[in-house]
Amino acid sequence: MKLTIGFSPCPNDTFIFDALVNRKIETGGIEFEPVLEDVETLNQWALQGKLDITKLSFPAFFQSPDKYVLLNAGSALGKGVGPLLISRHPHSIPHPASSNPHPASSIALPGINTTANLLFSFAYPEAKNKEFMIFSAIEDAVLSGQTDLGIIIHENRFTYQQRGLHKVVDLGEYWEQKMQVPIPLGGIVIKRSLDLSTAITVDKLIRKSLDHAFANYPLITNYVKQHSQSMSEDVMRQHIDLYVNDYSLDLGTSGKSAIETLYGVFLSTGSYTRYTGELFL
Repeated sequence: MKLTIGFSPCPNDTFIFDALVNRKIETGGIEFEPVLEDVETLNQWALQGKLDITKLSFPAFFQSPDKYVLLNAGSALGKGVGPLLISRHPHSIPHPASSNPHPASSIALPGINTTANLLFSFAYPEAKNKEFMIFSAIEDAVLSGQTDLGIIIHENRFTYQQRGLHKVVDLGEYWEQKMQVPIPLGGIVIKRSLDLSTAITVDKLIRKSLDHAFANYPLITNYVKQHSQSMSEDVMRQHIDLYVNDYSLDLGTSGKSAIETLYGVFLSTGSYTRYTGELFL
């Protein structure tokens, strides 16, 4: 059996899936065809049901639960892992849940279906002047004045200060304070059209792939390096340490509860119908 599997080139994803896609573990006759793309591209593809297995932002999953079911292994959840609102200049802006982060502010975000967009809307429900772009372009958009503010994710959390940018609000911190649950960022889903035994096997293999990665950590493999461009190994490890944790091994009760909480917030943002089936494998 051959299955397509989509994930981002970021160190947390390549760290998790390296052993799986590069046959460093026994996969029981399943061949995985990796497709590496920006998370918002993966989100759009998930809405189309393009890949068999895919990483995606939770808002994209909440729009496609009839196509995909969420696996227990591989997700990105945690505390202190949320997106940051940044600016060129150090200044204070109104507290979250006020009318707008700054008068007439334009905000660069990494995709309409990202958890970053949902968390920003949760904190600033009246902010409308949004510009969506690939996450890696957001710092430059803010530095050049193309936008007043930006929402950064992934490795930019560790590098924005080196470029003279300033944190305005930690949107994940605000979520944690208000909701008292971890921040669900992204999950790994598999098509419902595949049989249950295949889904269970894939879930176990992802867990096995991550166990293999942890057993060899802090080694950074060539697979992780080749997709990390000019990122230093130190930043790669910071990235992995922040986004890969016990929830990545297994969502558990608290992880599933956090996702259900985020789902409720998502449903309140538009005319969506709650999925009546089971979200989780």
